[in-house]
Amino acid sequence: MNDTTPKIASDNALLKRVRWLIVFFVVGLVLSGLTAFPLFLEVQVLRPYFGGGTVVGQAMPALAVWLEKVYVGLRDTSERHPFLFYGTDWLAFAHLVIAVVFLGPFRDPVRNRWVIQFGMIACALVIPFAIIAGSVRGIPLFWRIIDCLFGVVGFVPLWLADRAVARLALTEK
Repeated sequence: MNDTTPKIASDNALLKRVRWLIVFFVVGLVLSGLTAFPLFLEVQVLRPYFGGGTVVGQAMPALAVWLEKVYVGLRDTSERHPFLFYGTDWLAFAHLVIAVVFLGPFRDPVRNRWVIQFGMIACALVIPFAIIAGSVRGIPLFWRIIDCLFGVVGFVPLWLADRAVARLALTEK
């Protein structure tokens, strides 16, 4: 054993941690993207479990009312203006493309730390965007808060990864 063995073990542990955090984030992005494709189907599946006549719907009537409003909107859009779903298809595509970008920091986190920091900025911007745009579009406050939580849940693993990458960068010097 030489003097560098503990450093190498520590670096390997940090690298492994960074990669797991990136995988967690990427899986969230991919799932979020994939769920943007079948919106109408998803709401149809949720209605029997969260609608007005259910236990959940009675416990949370605002959720049941919102779910019904979303269902009617998606149904009417599907029947009359299905081309509008092309916008959510692009939203889904954007999530998948952004997920691919995180291959860079997965492979070389120190050199691609900027991607992690970009992701942190994007996650932080979810909060004002959801609050402002959601208010303009008439989205209920409880749903805007749920949207904000996506930004928080995405930010935390990226922030932890960024801290670990900073330590890795110090050991490379």
